[in-house]
Amino acid sequence: MKAIPDEPERHPALASALERNIRSVFAQRERVAARRSTQDRLSDSITEFSGQMKFVYLHVVWFAGWIVWNLGSFGAKPFDPFPFGLLTLIVSLEAIFLSTFVLISQNRMGEDSDRRANLHLQIGLLTEHELTRALKMLDQIQEKVGCARELDTDLNELEAEVRPEDVLQEIERMQHRVEAR
Repeated sequence: MKAIPDEPERHPALASALERNIRSVFAQRERVAARRSTQDRLSDSITEFSGQMKFVYLHVVWFAGWIVWNLGSFGAKPFDPFPFGLLTLIVSLEAIFLSTFVLISQNRMGEDSDRRANLHLQIGLLTEHELTRALKMLDQIQEKVGCARELDTDLNELEAEVRPEDVLQEIERMQHRVEAR
């Protein structure tokens, strides 16, 4: 990853707090990338290369050359005659290794995704708590200045603390209900 300059040119439409947050996110990604092991970097590089069309083109040329050579075309002496057992073995081994590299990279990306999801959850919970407190304070201010409160609003529900474990339990209950259909 390329380093983000400390004092980049300001984008006129973005608030400074947003720009600071963007720089913070990229700096965290760089720190995580720098902590990856050599094996993880190698695995990611192989996975990245094998996911490109260059990889496909390279294999088309390789297979075509192998087959043409081993069919005795152009006077070449076959070293792996039809049905190309050696080619089959090599391709099978390559598939095993490539799938392993892809799984290693996916596991790492899954861990990254879990960290981001945990961050989103924590920020969401903090936001919920802050909004609940703000609603309660607004309610107290409204009461103190003598404003009439609407009786048919759902303000009381919004002012109630939300417990994450209750939300998760309800999600699981609904999931079981859907799966039972």
